[in-house]
Amino acid sequence: MTDPLLLELQLHEYLRERLLVDFPEEDEETLADTLEGMTDLHDKLAVIIRSQQEDRVISVALKERIQEMQGRLSRIQGRVEKKRDLVVSVMDRAGIRKISEADFTASLRATPRPLVISDEEAVPENYWKTPPPKLDKKLLMESLAGDREIPGACLGNGGVTVSVRVR
Repeated sequence: MTDPLLLELQLHEYLRERLLVDFPEEDEETLADTLEGMTDLHDKLAVIIRSQQEDRVISVALKERIQEMQGRLSRIQGRVEKKRDLVVSVMDRAGIRKISEADFTASLRATPRPLVISDEEAVPENYWKTPPPKLDKKLLMESLAGDREIPGACLGNGGVTVSVRVR
């Protein structure tokens, strides 16, 4: 917590305690209105909330831009592959094994033999990997929410969050 906000919170808490001692009959709404007028806590929180909202908007925009750029990257990588395949095909058909230029040298070379699987079910079991077991967290949550006791798992304490609606 930043120092100015912490100081304002401490002032707010102190004044609240004093007002409750001096005016024990006051209702919560009057107390809240009085405290809002006596401190800048609401204003400081509003500044932080506005900043958080701006960061959220920037985050959404950046996420969208990253997706666009990933699409562009994918298209460029596709062009790289197509151009390489074109060069290989033409060099191979023309019998050209090497091209030497001032800025690069390109040469055809043999590639390792690729693995081709024609029938997965015919491959012996010792060539298969088994994935490690993974917890079904959704099923665990549903069971624990239904008051079932499950060794090694339980529901944690809930927290508090803030909901900000933008007009």
